[in-house]
Amino acid sequence: MNKESAIEQFYIRLEKRAKEEAERQKYYDSLSPEEKRAYQKSKRKRGRPKKKYYFTDDTQDAIIAYNNDTNDRLRNKVFNEYIYKAFLKLSENIIHTFKLYHFNCTATQLKHEVVSFLLEKMHKFTPDKGKAFSYFSIVAKHYLIINNNKNYKKLINKAPILKIDTQRDLTNEIVREGIMDDQYNFMNQFISYWEVHMYNTYTKQRDLKIVDAILTLFRERHNIENFNKKALYIVIREMTDVKTLYITRVINCLKKSYAELYLEYEKRGQITMPKSSFLN
Repeated sequence: MNKESAIEQFYIRLEKRAKEEAERQKYYDSLSPEEKRAYQKSKRKRGRPKKKYYFTDDTQDAIIAYNNDTNDRLRNKVFNEYIYKAFLKLSENIIHTFKLYHFNCTATQLKHEVVSFLLEKMHKFTPDKGKAFSYFSIVAKHYLIINNNKNYKKLINKAPILKIDTQRDLTNEIVREGIMDDQYNFMNQFISYWEVHMYNTYTKQRDLKIVDAILTLFRERHNIENFNKKALYIVIREMTDVKTLYITRVINCLKKSYAELYLEYEKRGQITMPKSSFLN
């Protein structure tokens, strides 16, 4: 008897989950209005429509199956059906979130270029490296930032001064650089502080993931031009797969800590670093 390949097993699991979901829906549809209300009440938020994320556990399972299979036909099938669209959307979100627009091609061409790069690096992903979404977000972001910066330098070196000025918001750049220069050292110390203090403050993996995602954005702050609150919340939620409620709680804690530590920094010129709870 032939054993199913990794991708065939993936499709079997998908079919099983689809049947289970169909059975649950069939049972729910058979209920009377009163029974449905009782059912919804017994299952928290059962009646609310589920949010559809583009990069799901199915996407990660498909990537793992792709890497563990050798059949090119099946690999093409699973890539086209369960990986390609997720990579494409991931590329689009990173391009717009970090304003990485200095490329000599259309937005569509750039997204496909990133997808091709992710496909080349896909074999390096293993489950022990964490969530596939976080892993490939970092891979795509680094690829785009490096090439974006290279192209921007070429633009500065080749374009006439007047042309460069019309393509840049110089006033905004000057203001932003002034703020960054004033707070650069403080922010680095703040990040170092919370890299240790996060383990003293939080014990739940959920909260630690949120702090780590926020610190990652802080480290990349020079590459982020879109500081829209909603956009950043979406990025953090996608990096952590955690509800907005919990993200808000952690952010409020960090905001309070930021204000307190900045007062200390203004008085002393540095932050007193915490001791790790692991050393106590």
